[in-house]
Amino acid sequence: MPELVSPQRATLDTLRSEHILLVTAIAGAENCAAVVAKQFNLAVETVSCRRDALAALRRQNYAVVVLDGSLLEAAGGDLDAIFRNSGLAIPLEINFAISGCGRLVREIRAALSRRQLEQAVATRAAATSLETNLRDTVAGLLLQSQLALAEPSVPPQLAGKLRLMAELAGSLRQKLDQGVGHTGNPLRVPAHTGRGIGN
Repeated sequence: MPELVSPQRATLDTLRSEHILLVTAIAGAENCAAVVAKQFNLAVETVSCRRDALAALRRQNYAVVVLDGSLLEAAGGDLDAIFRNSGLAIPLEINFAISGCGRLVREIRAALSRRQLEQAVATRAAATSLETNLRDTVAGLLLQSQLALAEPSVPPQLAGKLRLMAELAGSLRQKLDQGVGHTGNPLRVPAHTGRGIGN
């Protein structure tokens, strides 16, 4: 069977291939972006207005989009389009003027941890559903081939093919019993520790 990658590892690899977008006009935004980039080992881009943010969202996928709450207040809600166009990115609204980089890092870490857990659970559910469907199909093939072999009028040439089908179905069922969802489950959902990327 093909090698299975744990959802935790897949989520980390996906996040590290993405970026974080900071939408703020506050002085020192680049310094804060550098701190965030170092904490999470992700590229961080800063823009200062709605137009530049929308342009960035069109050309790049982001893990997190952080919108400065003071910009939202000044624009009278006109910046909502940023979140509507952020795709699968985690939307965060933080007032940079009163929060500082420390709180920004904590909020991003908590958001990434939540998404990591949610994606791991979703992957586990999809794997369980796939395994169940495979088991049902294999069980059906095995049963039908065994019933056909029990017929007294089965031609020898067809009987050989049916025996091969039964053997293959039995072998696949044995691999399923020893694989995902049983011993050494590679899709075990990691315990949520509250720690995120970059720890």
